Amino acid sequence: MEYKVTVATGTSEYSGTNNYIYVTLVGERGESERTVLDNPGLDFRRGAVDDYTVKSSADLGPLILVRLEKQKYWVEDNWFCRYVKVSVPGQRCSYTFPCYRWLVGDKVVVELREGTAKKISDDTLPLEISHRKAELQERQKIYRWLAWAPSIPKCIDAKSEADLPQDARFDNEKRSDFVGSLHYALLELSLKKLAIKFGKSWNDLDDFKRIFWKLRSPIAGNNHKMFTFLSLVLIFLNTMDSWKSASNICVSLSLLLQEGNIFLVDYAIMDGIPANVIRDRIQHIASPLCLLYEHPEKGLIPIAIQLGQKPDKDTPIFLPSDPPLAWLLAKMWVRHSEFQVFQLLSHLLRTHLVVEVICVSTLRQLPAVHPIYKLLTPHLRYTLEINCRGRTQLLSMDGIFKKVVSTGGDGLLILAQREYKVLTYRSLQPKFDFLDRGVTKLKDYFYRDHSMMLWNVIQNFVSGIVSLYYKSDSEVEQDSELQAWIHDVAVEGFVDVPHFGLASELKTKEELITLLSVAIFTSTAQHAATNNGQFDWCAWVPNTPCTMRHPPPTDKDAVTMGMIMDTLPDISQSCVEMAITWHLGRAQPDAIPMGQYVEQYFTEPAALRVIDKFRKELKELEEQIIAQNEGLELQYLYLCPSRMENSITI
Repeated sequence: MEYKVTVATGTSEYSGTNNYIYVTLVGERGESERTVLDNPGLDFRRGAVDDYTVKSSADLGPLILVRLEKQKYWVEDNWFCRYVKVSVPGQRCSYTFPCYRWLVGDKVVVELREGTAKKISDDTLPLEISHRKAELQERQKIYRWLAWAPSIPKCIDAKSEADLPQDARFDNEKRSDFVGSLHYALLELSLKKLAIKFGKSWNDLDDFKRIFWKLRSPIAGNNHKMFTFLSLVLIFLNTMDSWKSASNICVSLSLLLQEGNIFLVDYAIMDGIPANVIRDRIQHIASPLCLLYEHPEKGLIPIAIQLGQKPDKDTPIFLPSDPPLAWLLAKMWVRHSEFQVFQLLSHLLRTHLVVEVICVSTLRQLPAVHPIYKLLTPHLRYTLEINCRGRTQLLSMDGIFKKVVSTGGDGLLILAQREYKVLTYRSLQPKFDFLDRGVTKLKDYFYRDHSMMLWNVIQNFVSGIVSLYYKSDSEVEQDSELQAWIHDVAVEGFVDVPHFGLASELKTKEELITLLSVAIFTSTAQHAATNNGQFDWCAWVPNTPCTMRHPPPTDKDAVTMGMIMDTLPDISQSCVEMAITWHLGRAQPDAIPMGQYVEQYFTEPAALRVIDKFRKELKELEEQIIAQNEGLELQYLYLCPSRMENSITI
């Protein structure tokens, strides 16, 4: 018999190969001939989809897997295979074997299962079962757990991104853009420092406009105009010790309107990058603090700012009635503290590190044929590499945070460890998060509204996929691979969290649907909400200072503009803040928008219909968001599905 075999090569740079590629078809009744795929001058080019003929002495029966082998020709040349399709003689049906993997090295062998998603209970043939086990054994050797630091989630065992397997690395275009954009931003930074002739500190607030060159955004460009309204902001935060006791951070605010403008600090916290830390009421304060609080529905009452937990003559309580510069500097301290909380807790801990646990567990415990692996994999793309780069380039003892961020170095870990101790699985679910923070009735809280809409769409999608493969709660309980996965997540990944609240076993479909929804929501919507507005809200440095060079003021009457300038980040620190927030917050050239599955792991028509429905609902949701923002001077569009990536890639 002759089988028609179609092989698709990857579309990114260097996906093609000039090495020898062999294929063997494996069916229930035997194997085909080991066939070299040879089409001189045309084989395995980047993006190529080529047809070949593979012979067999007899009918192989239902096909189980395809065996691919790569051997060196002149030099070693890696190959990225997207998929293999096989057409059976005399039959209309064809088999699809998803790959989406690199074949690296000489005489490397990869076996691909047919694309139908199967739980372990769905496999009955010894070959199918042994293939699952062999695949997981190999992956568990490659993807190992590491305790990067005590009392934070475990991560992948890799000293740097170079230690990751090729399948977890950036594509060449992504790698080149990542490195190139950072160099571009830092080059502009260096030129700015040369062009700005005055000393280390700025002279006045207007001087910060001098670092807006080509790196711009509509919001960042106008922040300095809106900044003059800071004197009326209503906000409270225990800022002085925020990184020492993250659990005591309480923020409570109203959305202020004045002459048609939304006050910048209020909006930045309410619907900007730290939008998930607002509390509508203060439930517990550990220290004797003075607070004048006002509910958004009861009118406006000035809020006090206390820079320290113990009020005395050296830690005064700042009020709107104080000298304007004293009140202004106090609010800058609040925003400086927000920078630390946003970057390290809302962004790093609650998105990057949470999703890394899911990613490592998925690679270690679920074979590629498993339906939950197929569901999660597109939402885990590039997460391991970006996290490795973050640990080595941003967060390490010689990284960028150490040089320009107040909590860089030891402070970073202290803050993350304190927050991790009180992290809960419940708080990762939007419905309970908003309920527990008491913000369900807060007006014009777009982050909440859009998050809930997205959560519902994601949960419907996940429920649709799960219901295709799990007909009852007992099927969830009896899936040994799924139970190994949740055990890895809860016991290995989220280790030493006293009150996290995620059980180490799954007993119902509802529990599975919720956990998968948390994973996808966190890797898409939550990350977009915390990451994508960085440049908009941090580029105007006085609005969100990365560091403060002097202690908080102790004498309200002694605050001068010179003191403020000497306290805010200096010229070099300001340029770095702008460069890094642009680099991390900009739209990625190779971004895959939420719900767009470039790599098609599911092949069954029923699953593809669920995905199509998901895309349609996301499109309708985006139309709602755009309509809601019509006519608004300051729009909140960070959670538009077309502007969110399908995974954490930056």
